[in-house]
Amino acid sequence: MPTSPDCESPRLRADAELNRSRILAAAQEVFGEQGVSAPLTDVANRAGVGIATLYRRFPDRAALIAEAFEDALARYDASADEALAAADAWVGFAGLVERMGGLQAENRGFAHLIQSSFPLGRTGAGARERGYRKVVEVIDRAKAAGVLRADFSPEDLPILSFALAGIIDTTRDDLPDAWRRHVALFLDACRPGTGRSALPPVPDPIHLQRAMLRSGRRRQGRTAKDADGPTS
Repeated sequence: MPTSPDCESPRLRADAELNRSRILAAAQEVFGEQGVSAPLTDVANRAGVGIATLYRRFPDRAALIAEAFEDALARYDASADEALAAADAWVGFAGLVERMGGLQAENRGFAHLIQSSFPLGRTGAGARERGYRKVVEVIDRAKAAGVLRADFSPEDLPILSFALAGIIDTTRDDLPDAWRRHVALFLDACRPGTGRSALPPVPDPIHLQRAMLRSGRRRQGRTAKDADGPTS
């Protein structure tokens, strides 16, 4: 006797939810290894599903990224709010940098997301854009209070993220907290003071974005054309 649709429905829903969970877990792994521009076919293969199944659950790359890093983005947003709420502008700025380092150490894919969010923040939308605006506000507040050197730029934070990525990848297994020393040195250099050398020019956001895209391609081990929709 054939199974009725009503009997099949719960099983089909359970299968769909399992696929969704597999895709999200695979996305976190693949984006962590290759960056958020990794081919979505790699995500589908890692999840053990077809690319069409992935696109049925997530219509585009942005939707997949948003769900794969929903918790991390929420924590990032909350960190910026906490920094703005701090009575001391330096405590707010330093705490934000330290929490960003912690998120990066916990979630490799989130590191790539943060690296790409700053140059894209000027024209982007959604959670990353809101986070970017809050970070700029934290920086401006610290400068206005005279506790952050005047030549500090928001573009200095993704550069720090690149440096931390190398430290974290190298020391993850044997010295998982080694990145904290680098953050402390970075923060010390951020304070204003007499006798400090002027910083070289601020990285151009367009060139910084290009550098990050090339970095993602190098992580993939090849130059890949992204396909953000199913191919016929």
